[in-house]
Amino acid sequence: MKQFKYRLETVLDYKTQVLDNLKTEHAVIIQNVSRKQEEIRGLHRELAGFEQDFDRAKEEGVSIENYRLFDMCIGRMEEIIDEEKERLKVLKKKEEEKKQEVITAKVDTSKFEKLKEKKLKEYQKEAAKADEKFIEEFVSSVSLRLRHQHRG
Repeated sequence: MKQFKYRLETVLDYKTQVLDNLKTEHAVIIQNVSRKQEEIRGLHRELAGFEQDFDRAKEEGVSIENYRLFDMCIGRMEEIIDEEKERLKVLKKKEEEKKQEVITAKVDTSKFEKLKEKKLKEYQKEAAKADEKFIEEFVSSVSLRLRHQHRG
């Protein structure tokens, strides 16, 4: 019997390659989300530093100009943090979309893998039947030859 060949192997290979590419893209986006989160944590630390400096300056007595400068710096840091949080939301949305693409591709690829498994099992059953038939024919043939030899 000829060797098993899955007719849709090239399609399965293509689907697997697409899935691998999507997983890689998803991993890059996750990495970008993590970086953005770390960046925001750093901005929060920086803001906390400004606020501590401002509190110390208030206790020591600070000029109106310095008071306004601290206030502006703190306000601007809060704006920057808000902007970065919005960028993070966009990144998280991209990550979720890419995750859905990965899931869809995985389901699609999995269908072809399951079909391949099913075809392989069918092939193995047919091969087993062919082997059994061959053995039965061989045994029958040998048996007939032995009978003819005993008669003759």
